Amino acid sequence: MSGTTLAVLEIGGTHLTAALVESGTWRIDRESLARVDLQAQGTAASLVEEIGVAADALGGAPGATWSVAIPGPFDYEQGIGRFEHVGKFDSLNGFNLGAALMERITPTPGIIHFLNDADAFGIGEYALGAARNRERAICITLGTGVGSTFLVDGTPVSTGPAVSPDGSIHHELYRGSPLENTVSRRAIRAAFAEAAGVDPGTGPDVHIIADLSRSGDETARRVLDAAFGALGETLAVVIRRFDAGILVIGGSMSRSWDLVEPAIRAGLRLVDERLEDFTIEQAILPDDAALVGAAYWASQRERERTGG
Repeated sequence: MSGTTLAVLEIGGTHLTAALVESGTWRIDRESLARVDLQAQGTAASLVEEIGVAADALGGAPGATWSVAIPGPFDYEQGIGRFEHVGKFDSLNGFNLGAALMERITPTPGIIHFLNDADAFGIGEYALGAARNRERAICITLGTGVGSTFLVDGTPVSTGPAVSPDGSIHHELYRGSPLENTVSRRAIRAAFAEAAGVDPGTGPDVHIIADLSRSGDETARRVLDAAFGALGETLAVVIRRFDAGILVIGGSMSRSWDLVEPAIRAGLRLVDERLEDFTIEQAILPDDAALVGAAYWASQRERERTGG
């Protein structure tokens, strides 16, 4: 790859994706791209080793700039985990992952930048995707739960009265209950199991429920309409408060766009008819956005740090 190359890691609860990304073009070196399983409940030492093996395989240059996208709670400035009672990465609670990776990765990085994985997704969609050149954008991911980032000119905003607490819409309430009690993989599966009279433990996953809806199953359709309609109702308030110009939706559930988008739009209209024609876009980079965004973010931070 020509130009400055950044080494990027996207760390999830079950996997890690690693790639080299070219600054400026934000092109991913496909030959470097690798996705490996990650044992989120391993010891701190085993996690550092798993991450380190994947990092070493990238062949980053000595003194290279690295960027790591990782879920919260995490102290992104200091590189320290704050995971407690979240069901993953418990061993990293209070652990200085940044310092450990600086020691473990070969050749030694020049600097490692950390950022939230949902922020990385949104920034990637701003750099090359559906939110490109948008002044104010809300980007969400629908998967296990609801991830989100609020962007102003491509920079995440997580504080202030215009955004959800910590910049995370999963902190919003829907009818007095946390949003993810209605909109999440767990909640949708539970709602379908109750409505269909099946065992929640063995009931279908969300993508199967989506297939059932398409094939004419009324129970599946009602469950999905209720969940994504609730999301739309919640987002209507959030969009107005932030004065967003676009909503970008990614994550595994967004692949059922034919079911997700109409229900969200119905929820928006229910709260505010002025949002009838509000711009909602499916993510353009569903698989690459976080890698692109992490590279873009690290490049921006380096320019600020060095005055370049």
